[in-house]
Amino acid sequence: MHTSYTPILVHSYTPLYTPSDMTKQRSLIWHLLDVVLNIVIIVGIVAGIRTFLVSPFQVEGDSMLDTLEHKEYIIINKLAYFIGDPTRGDVVVFRPPSDHKKHYVKRIIGIPRDEVIIRSGKVYLKTPESEKAVELSEPYLNNHNAGHTYAHPPNSGNTGEQRFTVPEGHYFLLGDNRQGSLDSRSFGTQNSGSAFVPDKDVKGKVWFVALPISKIHVLEVPSYSF
Repeated sequence: MHTSYTPILVHSYTPLYTPSDMTKQRSLIWHLLDVVLNIVIIVGIVAGIRTFLVSPFQVEGDSMLDTLEHKEYIIINKLAYFIGDPTRGDVVVFRPPSDHKKHYVKRIIGIPRDEVIIRSGKVYLKTPESEKAVELSEPYLNNHNAGHTYAHPPNSGNTGEQRFTVPEGHYFLLGDNRQGSLDSRSFGTQNSGSAFVPDKDVKGKVWFVALPISKIHVLEVPSYSF
């Protein structure tokens, strides 16, 4: 008598992912999430710094010679005007009333309620506290521009008197290269019709020149004795 034998095949099961693999996969996912989170945080910090603290700009043109030169990189301090107001003598970056798509860099000459007077190639200032206009001492002007602040156009040689009373919340600005700068003398003659820059368009105070390295220096605010 024969007994038939049918073998039973037992298949071994090998899981696609071992516990070790699963742990490594979760670790990789958390690592990627950590990298993405750090990038988001860094971008947010940089954006916050550029929006509220400091921001780089490149000077275009020669309107601020000799204080600033064409193609120099400058760092502007935005925080200064979040916690305080622009003052006379500050060199600032702003949007001109004639073209809000651009940024200009000029020097603040008159603040709200000042009367700026240009005559005989010189600048005079009458503040709310003063009884008469006083000639502005401007040591930052080079020999080509000292005593040569003219009516628009800036190289006209027109020494006739012009008076500008600065309204509240606005500023009167001039470039240090007085014979080669489109500034508050010219803004009023353009489509905007206003010689003055509102405070909301003043983006920051020029803190220092960053490049080229050979010209790194902090800008000092002149003392006008007002």
